[in-house]
Amino acid sequence: MSAIGTLATHHVGLNVTDLTRSLAFYGDVLGFEVLGEGAEKDSRYAFLGQDGRLVLTLWQQSEGTYDSGRPGLHHLAFEAESIEHVRAAEAALTARGASFAYEGVVAHREGAASGGIFFHDPDGTRLEISVPKGAEAAEAPSETAPTCGFF
Repeated sequence: MSAIGTLATHHVGLNVTDLTRSLAFYGDVLGFEVLGEGAEKDSRYAFLGQDGRLVLTLWQQSEGTYDSGRPGLHHLAFEAESIEHVRAAEAALTARGASFAYEGVVAHREGAASGGIFFHDPDGTRLEISVPKGAEAAEAPSETAPTCGFF
């Protein structure tokens, strides 16, 4: 163990272009609750969580869309309780018109029990909702590369 001890992710902060739109997506579609909101000059922000625990912070301070060709966040992955919850998320996202990287639930790699859905938020940030087991019947989009690597 390192001298600083064990670290765990506390929360992830995302820049967004339209906080109202992002709150609807992350709240109404993905089920996060608003724990707090505020503004500083022309910028707005919100803290989102589940069961009172902070998970995401949204910062309305950017323009354009997510650029996968630039250094920084590759994708943000959430773990669901079951494959049924992943499929429910897929249905909610489809109804909302979300853009998916693959059709339906896919395995993380060929023969894996883990898998999920891969999609984009309103600003194009790449997102994943997956389970560690339950996706045994799903196909993998690539025979060699991890599914979450190149979407």
